[in-house]
Amino acid sequence: MALLIGDGLWSVVIFTTIFLLLVDLMHRRKFWAARYPPGPVPLPGLGNLLQLDFENLTYSFYKLRQRYGDVFSLQMAWKPAVVVNGLKAVREVLVNCGEDTADRPPMHIYNHLGFGHKSKGHPFNPITLLNKGVCNVISSLIYAHRFDYGDPFFNRLLKMLQESFGEDTGFIAEVLNAIPVLLQIPGLPGKAFPKLTAFMESLDKMLVEHKTTWDPAQPPRHLTDAFLSEVEKAKGRPESSFNDENLRMVVVDLFTAGIVTTSTTLSWALLLMILHPDVQSRVQQEIDDVIGKVRHPEMADQARMPYTNAVIHEVQRFGDIVPLNVPHMTSRDVEVQGFLIPKGTTLIPNLSSVLKDETVWEKPLHFHPEHFLDAQGRFVKHEAFMPFSAGRRVCLGEPLARMELFLFFTCLLQRFSFSVPDGQPRPSTQSIFTLPATPVPYELCAVMR
Repeated sequence: MALLIGDGLWSVVIFTTIFLLLVDLMHRRKFWAARYPPGPVPLPGLGNLLQLDFENLTYSFYKLRQRYGDVFSLQMAWKPAVVVNGLKAVREVLVNCGEDTADRPPMHIYNHLGFGHKSKGHPFNPITLLNKGVCNVISSLIYAHRFDYGDPFFNRLLKMLQESFGEDTGFIAEVLNAIPVLLQIPGLPGKAFPKLTAFMESLDKMLVEHKTTWDPAQPPRHLTDAFLSEVEKAKGRPESSFNDENLRMVVVDLFTAGIVTTSTTLSWALLLMILHPDVQSRVQQEIDDVIGKVRHPEMADQARMPYTNAVIHEVQRFGDIVPLNVPHMTSRDVEVQGFLIPKGTTLIPNLSSVLKDETVWEKPLHFHPEHFLDAQGRFVKHEAFMPFSAGRRVCLGEPLARMELFLFFTCLLQRFSFSVPDGQPRPSTQSIFTLPATPVPYELCAVMR
């Protein structure tokens, strides 16, 4: 009897394996065209997942680019993907073919996620304070509310956000996106993404609390009120995008993308200032000349501060915090660099390959603000500068981010001088590959100027 059960089990395993192999072969057949981009040989079922380092995808793609060229293909389990590198190819995908590459591939995991210094010269890690400052800007927009820096809920919220980095971009996330049926297992999304789940539950709690105070008869107090007013007007029109679910996603997007990208960029900025004190001094001199030491910086000052503007842009280029962009998907067959990419293919525009392109930048692997200055010291923006992506899917928050970066950076350097703590080794400029890519944790000293 036991032997019969064993034989039956083996039959099921063998049948399932053969079935999966056939499905895998049929799924790939349309990507075998002669002009489909080359790439590493995928394994049945898993594709190229085991051949990639999800702790440092940028380096994995760098090695693959050396072997296969600027446009190469991958198989992410059963999901075909094409990685695009270099200024010419990336612009072709994002700008020239923008109409046909603006779709986003389905991310099944998100459907189940519900989606002043007191240190006085002592060493500290600046990221917590930066997160708090930027988060209060976003909170003011959404709820017209600023948190006290000691607020326990505020601190828990930011701690969950910080700890969630990378949960939705690793190997497990790729497997679940490729095999979404696994997400139907009760409790699995919460266990696979515990920090993201907890963070979104906290945002939901805040949203519910603020919705209860909304009075449609009163003028909108903040973005949430304005959106709720549009939801009320849209009742009876199911095609409208003004609904409770979209309000929830707007809040989530603003709190995640709006906080971590700006605070991470500022963290890179302070790191690079302590590593390049000559640059820091030159920025402070320009601040003193244009703004002075008392008046608060204004956006109108930016046009008269070419060096500071160049430094901020170079921080973004060097920091390279979203190296692989957010995936796109072709809405029809497109041709890129002579290769035919079928409809429904995931596209990964490698922005890092553009921001660090040695054929474009004088010193691509070094922090060099002169990349954005001409011979006369005037600010010049290069077409290869695309940390916010390009084309139809360029980051909608770019204007807000630019404003925040300039005002935060100039305010900080107007009031403080930053340095490497005495006795500590020189901090590393290596990044931790998450979304966004963050500096290796470091400490600095801040003293009033």
